[in-house]
Amino acid sequence: MKQSSIGILGGAGYTAGELIRILLYHPDVHLSWVHSESHARQPLTQVHSDLLGETELHFTAEPGPADVVFLCAGHGKSKALLERFSFAPETRIIDLGNDFRIASPEHDFLYGLPELNREAIRQAKHIANPGCFATAIQLALLPLAQAQLLENEVHIQAITGSTGAGQNPEPTTHFSWRSNNLSVYKPFSHQHLPEIRQSLHQLQSGGGQKLNFVPIRGDFTRGIFASIYLDCPLEEQEAIRLYEDFYREHPFTHISAGNPNLKQVVNTNKCILHLEKHGDKLLIISLIDNLLKGASGQAIQNMNLMLGLEETAGLWLKGVAF
Repeated sequence: MKQSSIGILGGAGYTAGELIRILLYHPDVHLSWVHSESHARQPLTQVHSDLLGETELHFTAEPGPADVVFLCAGHGKSKALLERFSFAPETRIIDLGNDFRIASPEHDFLYGLPELNREAIRQAKHIANPGCFATAIQLALLPLAQAQLLENEVHIQAITGSTGAGQNPEPTTHFSWRSNNLSVYKPFSHQHLPEIRQSLHQLQSGGGQKLNFVPIRGDFTRGIFASIYLDCPLEEQEAIRLYEDFYREHPFTHISAGNPNLKQVVNTNKCILHLEKHGDKLLIISLIDNLLKGASGQAIQNMNLMLGLEETAGLWLKGVAF
């Protein structure tokens, strides 16, 4: 069977690097080109040094034809890229930025959270890949929304690694600032809240309107650890059954009986959820790798669905547990 050809626009950042790493060994596709204006004609390994010995590809100055194109240029840049470069009508496009995550008559991008929109993703030509915080929080709340149980305020505290801020250096990503340090940013106003509310509302009218979200910068490189609690009438075992039933057919979301830790998901496309009942409160812990299930891994999961491949193809990745 002919392998599908893949291209990446904006190939120098963290998410592109993770896409390249996985796509090079994907059994059903061929990475044809990686575009970067700032690094055109340079070896990929000059930027992504972890790929030394894995590929001889060079960055291209112009994109070429492809069956699937990933947009990795950064938030707010995808619309301009699609206006500048044209692709064949049958080319599937997956945007890892935030340009198209909110549904609008102005575009035809489908929100690409497989645990919510799997069947529609199979038929889609254009996918808006979810944000990293949004993925961890939505997977923690979707079963409750489907059961119409998001009636009360939801309290969310989530800590993310420094790679969530992207590759361009910032004062808050500098090692001497980030190491042995924590800080809150964008409390109650994070840019991922609208897409979270959109998805929850898809399952429960009005669901997700009372989200109190406090994001935290962590002193580690990758991963998201979210702790969420809300009033819930379900007993603990009822809640666990609800989540197990919801995710039974979804290969990357798992319910942990034990209290999980972040290293269980780093370098994987998994989301691990843990539930506990404390009085009237349901506590939900949600863990993902922000660069994989929160970005590039999920993008490849979407690609697999769009191409009619096994959803898990290329994504059996072992966690860095030690």
